[in-house]
Amino acid sequence: MNIEIITEPLQLNIYGFSGIAVNNEYAKTAFSLMDRMWKIVKTNNLKNKGMNIWVYEPGNSVFAGVELIDKAGSEMGLERKDITLSKYAYYKHIGPYHLIKQSGQSMTAELKAKGYETVLPYIEIYGHWTNDESKLETELLMSLK
Repeated sequence: MNIEIITEPLQLNIYGFSGIAVNNEYAKTAFSLMDRMWKIVKTNNLKNKGMNIWVYEPGNSVFAGVELIDKAGSEMGLERKDITLSKYAYYKHIGPYHLIKQSGQSMTAELKAKGYETVLPYIEIYGHWTNDESKLETELLMSLK
């Protein structure tokens, strides 16, 4: 597993919706939030970078959003979330979405074995869609203490 440790701060400004993953159903919750967000983005023709960003936070909270080029998102009812990661681990998962959880668990185990402590938020940035699941790209970002 090729995990990079990055110490350059990362700033994300995303627009979308937050919710609580009841019964730890993170994917179900995030998909619902994402669908709601895209409906507003598309209806209002908000220019965006086109990549879904899911943010996992304490208390089973999840945020599904997108980076907007057109910053009118708050005026359209979207929540704005500003995130700064000062130190984080980065791994690019290439392959089917259903294997992301396994990659995240492997990433956490490897980081722990190397003496790193992960903390929330944990972020998944989904690359552009392709019908070939073996080529799907998802960036996994784990905050480090």
